[in-house]
Amino acid sequence: MMDALLAGMDQLFTLGTMITMVLGVAAGVVAAAIPGFTITMAIVLTLPLTFTLAPLQGIATMLAVYTGGCTGGLISAALLGIPGTPSSVATTFDAFPMARNGQPGRALALGVWSSCFGALISAIILIIAAPPLAMIAVKLGAWEYFSLIIFAMTVVASLVGKSVLKGLMTGLLGLFIASVGSDPMMGVARFTFDTDLLANGFPFLVVLIGIFAISQLLQEVEDAEQIKHGKALISSDVAFHPWAAMREVFTYPFNLLRSSLIGVFIGAVPGAGGSIANLLAYDQAKRASNTPETFGTGTPEGVIASESGNSATSGGGLIPMIALGIPGSAVDAVLMASLMVHGIGVGPRLILDHGDLVYGMFMAMLVAAFMVLVVCLLSMRLFLRVTDVPRSIIVPVVLVCCVVGAFALNNRITDIYLLLGIGVLGYILSKLDYPLAPLVLGVILGPIAETNLRRALMTNEDWTLFLTRPISLLLLLLAVVSILFAIRHRRNTPQPA
Repeated sequence: MMDALLAGMDQLFTLGTMITMVLGVAAGVVAAAIPGFTITMAIVLTLPLTFTLAPLQGIATMLAVYTGGCTGGLISAALLGIPGTPSSVATTFDAFPMARNGQPGRALALGVWSSCFGALISAIILIIAAPPLAMIAVKLGAWEYFSLIIFAMTVVASLVGKSVLKGLMTGLLGLFIASVGSDPMMGVARFTFDTDLLANGFPFLVVLIGIFAISQLLQEVEDAEQIKHGKALISSDVAFHPWAAMREVFTYPFNLLRSSLIGVFIGAVPGAGGSIANLLAYDQAKRASNTPETFGTGTPEGVIASESGNSATSGGGLIPMIALGIPGSAVDAVLMASLMVHGIGVGPRLILDHGDLVYGMFMAMLVAAFMVLVVCLLSMRLFLRVTDVPRSIIVPVVLVCCVVGAFALNNRITDIYLLLGIGVLGYILSKLDYPLAPLVLGVILGPIAETNLRRALMTNEDWTLFLTRPISLLLLLLAVVSILFAIRHRRNTPQPA
């Protein structure tokens, strides 16, 4: 192990690799900050550029893009209230209110430090425990995946806002939206009403951008006076103190560690990813907090939980890929393709046959985490200039970026119509005081839950397997405990109807 680690470090710490990694980090941050331009898209665009590089240099560069992308979504989430990537949805809940309360620099700095520490923790766990954690992840069948999604859906209980009924209704609406289009198992059309507009369903990114971006922009243009006088979206106070933010992150050590461990575990489960990890980490932070009523108003605990949980999935996703040859996400699949281009087979023998490369990748994750921190802190004042841009300029610019991002996803003009329709729906729900987060959660988790439930029953019609398989039973018990905890908390804290 030590020989492989030293050999990997010797290949990694070269001037050329460090330069390409810094460029990769910067590209990942910028790409993820643009709503609709996902980390996967950035990785795919980077792949052809790495063909001429040495294997470790190429894979390290893409890991740098990946790590930078996990943090970049924070920027638009905090400054615009629009998640740059699906894995930064929960970041908007507290980072944007904090920015609107006159502390945009604090919101960004807290997110950057939390993201850095989350990535570092996941990289350390990756180095120490990749093989045993991969063996646990590979034992998860369709029954365990379904139970995991049921547990994740209990997050709705902490995202329902002031009314449980309204939160559950929007969650069910999200599940319905996810069911429109082709059946994920058989390809049968559902709820399309024989129209081309709904034939392909509602792409998740279109729903995400529409719900958070379009509805938010519609609310911003309501006040004609603020637009007329050129007022910005948030306060123009761009002061920030990065070292003070670092100390503030360390005042919540258990929150940071718990959220990072959640991110590593969810990242190690193939198909889960950051979009589930950041919501689940946020939910558990709220449940464990002494002041859960402050969540959603700009509390640092929410920002720390979301960003550390999100970034920790980057290391967790490499665990099944390296140990078993199973990609944990679309990004990991692209990384596997990069290794194969260089003639390196991915599978259980990867560590044995190419130990220097594997441990070089581990070290690249650590180095990339520090690079993201430096790049973001140095460029933070530039990003904070967004606070000086008047609404009359920033609203149409962001709207154009959202439309372009939605179209670029599948090159379909119908996605633009769906984007505007979902945006209007989100605006109406917001005006009626319906929470939007449960809707997005339903859209994310609905297809995964349905696919694994049907897959499990097609494999074996005995439904009791959900209760007799130990890991599945444990996850279902955690879901029950989570619901009971939420009910107990709400009884102790009366909520208005």
